[in-house]
Amino acid sequence: MSKELIDFLQGFVLEERFQNFQKVLDSRTRYITVVLEDIYQSQNASAVLRTSDCFGIQDIHIIEQKHLFQVNPDVALGSSKWLTLNKYNKYHNNSQKVIQNLKDDGYRIVATVPKSDCTELEKFDLSKGKVALFFGTELTGLSDDAINQADEYLKIPMFGFTESFNISVSAAIILYELTRKLHLSDINWQLTEHEKEEILLGWLKQTLRKPDLLIKKFYHRK
Repeated sequence: MSKELIDFLQGFVLEERFQNFQKVLDSRTRYITVVLEDIYQSQNASAVLRTSDCFGIQDIHIIEQKHLFQVNPDVALGSSKWLTLNKYNKYHNNSQKVIQNLKDDGYRIVATVPKSDCTELEKFDLSKGKVALFFGTELTGLSDDAINQADEYLKIPMFGFTESFNISVSAAIILYELTRKLHLSDINWQLTEHEKEEILLGWLKQTLRKPDLLIKKFYHRK
């Protein structure tokens, strides 16, 4: 039924736009996902959303333990509407919930921390399985839960006096390198046809004016 509904809604968007949706979907991935843990500066988290969209990352997990996150439209530039945003704010320990959900879904929990004994970015092995990249706040970094329950630790080599990059810069560097490696690899990183249809339907709804009325019309005709 999703395919039939997509075919129906396609008739209400420009062909060029629909073709662009399909082109972007061909480069989308869930092999890598991004987790933002309690980021209190909305401009930094919003910049990560924009970067994730640019590099084809579909899923973003946002942990709201102490700080609620609101997208900064001047920074995100509309990128959030093309992403699947999963917010966690209903649990006593939201980080623990995210970690367990991602592990159950087959992800390796990878903490991005500037420690000397971490795997350097260029040596990180993507072939070992799906990756959930955890980013923390600039002030306090990742929580103890994220660090203690991580399967692996990743760092960006640095050669100056400053201990770490801004979170948005860190995400951009890491996602550039890992998506570049992913596209050059033999890993099956692309979305399934079912996932593409699900996301495409969501994008069409985002694009169309009064999509609910169109969908109602579609089912009425059926």
